[in-house]
Amino acid sequence: MNLTEQDMMYMRRALELAEKARGRTSPNPMVGAVLVQDGRVVGEGYHQKAGTPHAEIHALNQAGERARGATLYVTLEPCCHHGRTGPCTSAVIAAGVRRVVVAMTDPNPLVAGKGLAILRQHGIEVVSGVLEAEARRLNEIFIKYITTRRPFVLLKAAMSLDGKIATATGQSQWITGEAARLYGHRHRDWYDAICVGVNTVLADDPMLTTRLPEGPGKNPVRVILDSRGRTPLTARVLATARQVPTLLATTGRTPPAVRQAWQDCGAQVLVLPGDGGRVSLPDLLDELGRREISSLLVEGGAAVHAAFLQQDLADKVLWFIAPKIIGGHKAPGPVGDPGVDQLARAWPVREWQIKKLGEDLCIEGYLTRRED
Repeated sequence: MNLTEQDMMYMRRALELAEKARGRTSPNPMVGAVLVQDGRVVGEGYHQKAGTPHAEIHALNQAGERARGATLYVTLEPCCHHGRTGPCTSAVIAAGVRRVVVAMTDPNPLVAGKGLAILRQHGIEVVSGVLEAEARRLNEIFIKYITTRRPFVLLKAAMSLDGKIATATGQSQWITGEAARLYGHRHRDWYDAICVGVNTVLADDPMLTTRLPEGPGKNPVRVILDSRGRTPLTARVLATARQVPTLLATTGRTPPAVRQAWQDCGAQVLVLPGDGGRVSLPDLLDELGRREISSLLVEGGAAVHAAFLQQDLADKVLWFIAPKIIGGHKAPGPVGDPGVDQLARAWPVREWQIKKLGEDLCIEGYLTRRED
């Protein structure tokens, strides 16, 4: 096995370790680390939660004296600044690590190559870019958040083969099967927040919580877009607002008495500028970013999906397609009016992947910003 193959093998292990903390490290990245001495793994670890030791520290602690002269494989450039924890570069240098192999540099402006420069200054051999594409995909949420201070936005929809998300009478439960719904709940467990419009609350009265076979999972912060104060006090999202963080994003059009009643239920109320009578989505994303919410799962409805698309605010789509035909010109689709007037202005989806979940299909892909 040559050197390059070894580097890739151990970096894959580091990526596997990082993946273990998906949905648990926000607003920090997922990071895995492996220490290798004379062809043997002597320490490994991963960042488990913001504010706890980083992956490198776990690996160094496990290795002890065996870290001296070893090679450290880490999925992200070691940090070099004081945050909730101390700089990992100092720990790596003190441990006597001889060589550091990283998948990618840290896009955080506080690091951004400085960590690697410090390691080199102390005589440590540094190799960068090993399995970089895989590392960037792993931390796509962190990269978007740390460079823009806005959350990564995923649009999720479930539709029939003919593109309907409900019947003409509004019935929508359930278009997809159990496996597809479970995959949707996995994303709720992974994402910081979930967003729907008030029409979805009125039509379906959803809980917007996470339900997994092995346990309840992590509930995302629930964000309801309601510009005029139509969310009833009897809605389940308000009835459980003291148990699950719930944010009502509204405008000045909502009467103060209604806003106070929401707060009395335990919800947080966020009054934002209006945009054509609706909550300003850019202002919403800015505020969520300030709250260190790094990822947002948008589950509709059609008008909400359309608004995110029209303003180029979505990063990725998660689209479920069930093998059934609903029909009816009044049955709604996943993206509301007005849509595009020319095919050339449709929203392209790139790097898409398709998987089968039970009887349903799931398409995941990235949205390309349109050139107007």
